[in-house]
Amino acid sequence: MVTYIIRRLLEMIPVLLVVSLLVFGFIKLLPGDPARIYAGPDATQTAIEAARVHLGLNNPLPQQYFHWLNGVLHGDLGVTYRTQQPVLDVIKKGFMPTFWLALAGFTWSVLLGLFVGVLSALNRGKWLDWCLMSGAVGGISMPPFWLGLLLIQFVAMPFGIFSVGGFTHWSDIVLPAITLGSSVAAVMARFTRSSFLEVAQEDYVRTARAKGLRQSLIVWKHVMRNALIPVITMLGLQFGFLLGGSIVVESVFNWPGLGWLLIESIKTQDQPVIQALVMLFVFEFIFINLLVDLLYAVVNPAIRLR
Repeated sequence: MVTYIIRRLLEMIPVLLVVSLLVFGFIKLLPGDPARIYAGPDATQTAIEAARVHLGLNNPLPQQYFHWLNGVLHGDLGVTYRTQQPVLDVIKKGFMPTFWLALAGFTWSVLLGLFVGVLSALNRGKWLDWCLMSGAVGGISMPPFWLGLLLIQFVAMPFGIFSVGGFTHWSDIVLPAITLGSSVAAVMARFTRSSFLEVAQEDYVRTARAKGLRQSLIVWKHVMRNALIPVITMLGLQFGFLLGGSIVVESVFNWPGLGWLLIESIKTQDQPVIQALVMLFVFEFIFINLLVDLLYAVVNPAIRLR
């Protein structure tokens, strides 16, 4: 297990290097003058040139890249062009609101998705199955920003129970978490149903039924345990999508997280912040994939990671 983890961590290095090169190149293609943004809207041409020298923008692009990469490896992500604050401090401030939002949306959506998927599979072909899967299709089809606006219009504004102006109280997380996790719950429900029905047709499940085992024991010990293996893959991917997909939800609810920060940074062309956030999102996906592989061995000890 330890050898496998070390090998996977080492495999991350070339992937992150390639991604960092692509991110740096795309950022440099963005329109606008970073030196002018850094110096301020009222800066003179002399101040802009001084800012360009200070930021190293007159250096060749390869030199700029390796300077930025060296800073990243030493924990220095640069400073923001807007406020001249360290980028790392700005990201730290927005990380926890995004994390709590993603965790809340993930928790309720997974629990509901698994429950609905299993319930639908146990009632295959019946009216309950049709109703639940129709609701799941609706959840997948509904854009998160539209659901967020509906919740604001018909829940938050009429009743005044939930605030939609940021993160001032834990109750403020309810509507954004519902919005963020709705599509995940729908996907999990359909995927769980499909996996459950596939495993239920296996020979060892039929043998368990022939032995006269209780239905509940067959479901939880023989079917559910094996059906969860492909579901875990989807869980990991969906959590990664939640962290990245929070961009739209945080914009709708004015949530002070990384998604909101990315949108604001794009508006102001704050390149160091954009680079750092994109690299962070990529790292999160890679790291979550590693955790998913490790969970395989937990759910099914027969799986050996090499």
